[in-house]
Amino acid sequence: MEYEKTTLRKNPSRETCEGIIKRILMTEILEKGKNEHFRTAADFMNYFESLYPASNALTKQVQRAIRALDMPKDEFGYFIPNKTAEQLTQEKELQYLFQKAGAAVCSMEDYKPLFLKADDAIASYLLDVIRRSPFFDGKYLTAHTTAGGILFYSKNPTQLEVLLNSLIVR
Repeated sequence: MEYEKTTLRKNPSRETCEGIIKRILMTEILEKGKNEHFRTAADFMNYFESLYPASNALTKQVQRAIRALDMPKDEFGYFIPNKTAEQLTQEKELQYLFQKAGAAVCSMEDYKPLFLKADDAIASYLLDVIRRSPFFDGKYLTAHTTAGGILFYSKNPTQLEVLLNSLIVR
């Protein structure tokens, strides 16, 4: 009868540490909404030492795992497990641009479409003039040139239609 040899490891592999660290951080985010406890490898040691014998090798393995994960940190120095450093940079750039643009999300639920039929050759110029015209201020949320004309979205399409018809010479 041949017995299989099982090798017991004193310390987890770096990959195992990475997986454990990710699970710890994701649990923290799911429970509290963000990471408010883990800034360094040392912050994870209590957990690892409850599973494995405390040693310098274990500490180094956890440190290697943290370095390999290359997680960005928030403004308070806490790890952000669900984003890369590049994603965090892009997010900050988007936040800056949204703030600079005065961006706000508008529900289109209350807006109705209205189509102004116009020759494709002049529709984009016509839309540019409409955008600059004080007559149309507040009459529509958005307008785009489309094949065959301009598509408006307005809370009061009837009022916009009356204005557009008053400018159309027949």
